Amino acid sequence: MDHEVEKSEQEWRSELSPEQFAVLRQCGTERAFTGKYWDCHDDGIYRCAGCGTALFDSATKFDSGTGWPSFTEPLVMDVLEMVEDRSHGMVRTEVRCRACGGHLGHVFPDGPGPRGERYCMNSAALDLERRA
Repeated sequence: MDHEVEKSEQEWRSELSPEQFAVLRQCGTERAFTGKYWDCHDDGIYRCAGCGTALFDSATKFDSGTGWPSFTEPLVMDVLEMVEDRSHGMVRTEVRCRACGGHLGHVFPDGPGPRGERYCMNSAALDLERRA
């Protein structure tokens, strides 16, 4: 898929922290209960740390008990790209930012919201724009 934001690996490495690069560009995962947003209850919009696309509203964030920030739904479904992930001996649905292709996390069918989904994201893939 073509993405709106196209950068070389060197450009990504220079703009992202090592942890952000590992998650967003190499499909890494931060350890549970270590990311800056897993227990954050601030009001605002969560944006892609790679390109700034608005992804999730804090009003849809909930404590899933998993140690990662979890949301019931995205701001707009079109901002996300879903990809089948068969790594680690499992079949999961990877969630990527449609604008830059950055790996955000995974979506699971066990959430409390109206669609029954849990968007389990990596804090390193997100930037919280707090509301005043």
